[in-house]
Amino acid sequence: MSTHLEPGGTAKERSPSKAPSPRVSPPVDEAIAQEPSAEVIEAAEEGGAHEEDEFLAEGWDATSSNASTSVTSSVYQHTFENGRRYHAYKYGRYPIPNDDLEQNREDMKHAMVLEMTDGKLFYAPIGESPKKIIDIGTGTGIWAIEVGDQIPSAEILGLDLSPIQPQWVPPNVRFMIDDVEDDWMSGSGWDFAHFRSMALVLRDLQRAVDQTFRHLKPGGWIEFQESHGMPRCDDGTMKDDDVMKRYYDLCVEAMAKFGMDLDVPSELGGYLERAGFTNITCIRRKAPLGVWAKDKRMRLIGLYTRDIAQHSLPSMGKAFANLGMSETEREVWGAQVKASLKDNDVHRYYHYYFWYGQKPE
Repeated sequence: MSTHLEPGGTAKERSPSKAPSPRVSPPVDEAIAQEPSAEVIEAAEEGGAHEEDEFLAEGWDATSSNASTSVTSSVYQHTFENGRRYHAYKYGRYPIPNDDLEQNREDMKHAMVLEMTDGKLFYAPIGESPKKIIDIGTGTGIWAIEVGDQIPSAEILGLDLSPIQPQWVPPNVRFMIDDVEDDWMSGSGWDFAHFRSMALVLRDLQRAVDQTFRHLKPGGWIEFQESHGMPRCDDGTMKDDDVMKRYYDLCVEAMAKFGMDLDVPSELGGYLERAGFTNITCIRRKAPLGVWAKDKRMRLIGLYTRDIAQHSLPSMGKAFANLGMSETEREVWGAQVKASLKDNDVHRYYHYYFWYGQKPE
């Protein structure tokens, strides 16, 4: 059990997750060991200080499309708390805002993942001509739109609790407001089901995976793309009482109040196997936290990861308030985290997991 952490306190050791993790095939450790990213990230000299303008100037366009199909749902109500906007559908289920600030953070995650995967939108071997693809927890819809552009012959459906997707999208892409943890209204026979940053927030992850299994066609694939926000370090530059470690413990405690487990990304193989999936594979990547890496691509990933972490502070306001934290306490935490993230002499990184499996023929 984790305990409430004060801004200047010491991190407490959490008990390991009790979710079972049965053997998967191929063995998870073997799959991870085959990844070159398991190697230590080389740090730049002189504390890893690098100009960031070279990255910020490049940017990316998260809204471009040449399409003509509109969002089908009419569920457009929102609520507001402390100056942030939240979805109204099943209010209280998801304690993260859905306003422009949060949408920008989600699109930044998309850009970070594409850098990490050398532009791959997914790893599952779904074949050259899938007919039906579903993006569960589509968010801004950016992944669904890009897949729709890449595979124009496929029908792409994006599901989310929030109606924040663009009005104009590729003609083979549509969006629906739905809760994946309820009985599905989106039909069956899907070739591929994609989840990103969803395992962390599903209250009944096993039920969601089981339902996905039932609605996939035989031979269809599922893929989870999930970040594990526990900071790690390979060279001893991160102390045991590191601010980011304590901040992560606080996030774990806050999200647990909403029934969410931030440590689940490393355990997804067991959930897939219990649902009946086979050919389960795990690919694990390292994402630097900050611009301390020597390699330019890793520095860019680190810049994205750092900015995503910084922008998570105001997004967690509702969850932290649920712990009884005052606004002043939250501001103190925010100042400490921002200062810590600027320290390029501490070589932190996150693990990012890509899990995929196949429904037997």
